[in-house]
Amino acid sequence: MSDDDRDIDIESDDDNDSDSAPMPQRHNTQNFTQEEKRAHHNALERKRRDHIKESFTNLREAVPSLKGEKASRAQILKKTTECIQNMRRKIQANQKDVNDLKHQIAVLEEEVRLLESAKNGSEIDASSYHQLINCDHSSDGDEQDFSRRSKKMKTSYQT
Repeated sequence: MSDDDRDIDIESDDDNDSDSAPMPQRHNTQNFTQEEKRAHHNALERKRRDHIKESFTNLREAVPSLKGEKASRAQILKKTTECIQNMRRKIQANQKDVNDLKHQIAVLEEEVRLLESAKNGSEIDASSYHQLINCDHSSDGDEQDFSRRSKKMKTSYQT
């Protein structure tokens, strides 16, 4: 590319006029003059850059810590990565909570089943019942997790 071509290319990069008329569509590029080919290439490149710029703007607005802020592309990518990693950690914690709750539901359903059978006159196997109760309250850590989840759920529904 000659110096004149670079000057023309740089000048076209500085033009952000989206009001310019669209290029006429030709299917046979062999009939294009060098100037038409350059203009076509510049238009395509401008369109590509505009798309990238718009995508970074959308990404910046999607990241809570960047919303409405000015940020470089590197900052946008870094903050987006941090946001995704944070969301993954939250998803894992929530999945653990879901699994713990499913386990607690299963234990409680079994306890209800045993109590209903006792209510109907059936004898309850004392060892099964004690095992069920001990399984449900096996460690203080589980009770603290359950308490933490209950508080978290209460506060999340109050807002």
